[in-house]
Amino acid sequence: MKRLTGLFVAAAFAAAALAGPSGPALAKGLVGIAMPTKSSARWISDGNSMVEQFEAAGYTTDLQYAEDDIPNQLAQIENMITKGVNVLVIAAIDGTTLSNALANANAAGIRVIAYDRLIRDSAHVDYYATFNNFEVGVLQATNLVNGLKEKFGDVKPWNIEVFGGSPDDNNAYFFYNGAMSVLQPLIDSGDVVIPSGQMGMDTVGTLRWDGSVAQARMDNLLSAQYTDRTVHGVLSPYDGLSIGIISSLRGVGYGSGGQTMPVVTGQDAEVPSVKAILRGDQYSTIFKDTRELARVTVGMVDALLGGGEPEINDTETYDNGVKVVPSYLLKPVPVTAANWEKILLESGYYTRDQIE
Repeated sequence: MKRLTGLFVAAAFAAAALAGPSGPALAKGLVGIAMPTKSSARWISDGNSMVEQFEAAGYTTDLQYAEDDIPNQLAQIENMITKGVNVLVIAAIDGTTLSNALANANAAGIRVIAYDRLIRDSAHVDYYATFNNFEVGVLQATNLVNGLKEKFGDVKPWNIEVFGGSPDDNNAYFFYNGAMSVLQPLIDSGDVVIPSGQMGMDTVGTLRWDGSVAQARMDNLLSAQYTDRTVHGVLSPYDGLSIGIISSLRGVGYGSGGQTMPVVTGQDAEVPSVKAILRGDQYSTIFKDTRELARVTVGMVDALLGGGEPEINDTETYDNGVKVVPSYLLKPVPVTAANWEKILLESGYYTRDQIE
């Protein structure tokens, strides 16, 4: 991507300054929102929540989805810089690819908030709004263990397989490490066994969080490791992967004919997975309220553009390789068949008609 020159940036700002009365100059500011993809319902919800809350707060917005295409996201961000946005809110596809774009933003005086996914290798990330991602992993593994106890009791060792998220997403490592903080002691004690021996993000990572890739890997694991043993559980870090994993398990007879469905975890409380939980195919998911994440992000922008200091609650965890990015971490919430109505319906996040 060709880097914007200072002259070009200046010209872009001059053009923006001449915008007519219907342009963004009438609002509190123009916010560029770069989202990774519409293929996940979660990101659609994030985008909608931010547009709604930013506009309610008096901002205009430019929301773009890159459909998991890195050059496309870079082009969208450069275009937002050219438009003269006041702030960039970026959920990066690959958090290591934005250094030049962020340098251009900094040269133009544009502030940057990393949204949910940490942007790495740049000094020009002002703040980070996300959930406690290590805790997400802890909750996923805790749900897995709870489900193993509930479904298989004292029939040990429990045979499980582990899936990781996309290796280019910094969050995937936090999810994995959080989960392993729960599972490793059980592996060490012999209560949990991973028959494939496949562990570590370099081995179990699933590029772009692709459910079809997860399904294919589960197919291979079942044919190689489970012809004469039972799989009791699968640690899945995301609902989109869980659906593929469940399809693979059902394809060899689990969940029918007397074969108990393994315990499968997830994340994001997407509608198909909530339905899968009610059917008994998926055991749990993790709810991350995108409305709250949008609220925190709007608050950060208000503070930045108003000359104040955004509210943060973490100044240690998220080192992007150049700096520790001051962050606000929201609390994730586990969802199972026992509490889904309270968490998802009573909060107004979904209606009953969407689920049942």
